[in-house]
Amino acid sequence: MDTERVSIALITGANRGIGYEIAAGLGRLGMTVLVGARDLDQGKHAATRLCGDGIDAHAVRLDVTSGDDPTVAAAWVGAQYGRLDVLVNNAGISGARQGQQPGSADLDTLRAVFATNVFGAVAVTEAMLPLLRRSPCAHIVNVTSGLGSMTRMTDPRDYFTGLPANLGYSPSKSALNHITVQYAKHLASEAILVNAADPGPCATDFTKDFTGVTRTAADGARIVVHLATLEENGPTGGYFNEAGLVPW
Repeated sequence: MDTERVSIALITGANRGIGYEIAAGLGRLGMTVLVGARDLDQGKHAATRLCGDGIDAHAVRLDVTSGDDPTVAAAWVGAQYGRLDVLVNNAGISGARQGQQPGSADLDTLRAVFATNVFGAVAVTEAMLPLLRRSPCAHIVNVTSGLGSMTRMTDPRDYFTGLPANLGYSPSKSALNHITVQYAKHLASEAILVNAADPGPCATDFTKDFTGVTRTAADGARIVVHLATLEENGPTGGYFNEAGLVPW
């Protein structure tokens, strides 16, 4: 395969759910997709499924909370492809519900959520940035959530205001949104677009305890695929869902 002409995309947490559908969506557009997975066997299984659909997919062991994994993965990507065109920081956890409520907060629970959702995204981005800089037009997409919107959380007209208070998952996505802005500012003079994507509620493991969620993981993946394939002069530093801009 001529890697000079085929875009290379790495998606963390891509062995299932929205991450898998992001990999499938980018693969159908002709990209080589690298399936980042904490469990390499699960990553290989997902890559095999994608290959069965005619997609060029390869598994990469990538635990975003491991100190060595991001740098080891970056070295492998560099040796195999020489560059990276798309990075999707999709890996995330909701964390145990107990311990995330004000008044009964468990710091270990909160640290675990932030370790994956925030520091994991930073670790992978830092490791992959030299490879992204070798792309003629690179994209970083951070998979966030509408629950990270402080505007929606404080708008009495929005149903989010009626949700239970949470010190872990929702604030971690707010932090990821701000990190998106900071990378976009830093890379504004380079050919790297950085945006945050809100997939919306989808029927995945994240929402298995909720009723009435009918959108699929593929539905949620669409906004990520869109942001990962923006034109060179596309927006950067934004927070988007399928309907457009999400209020901060």
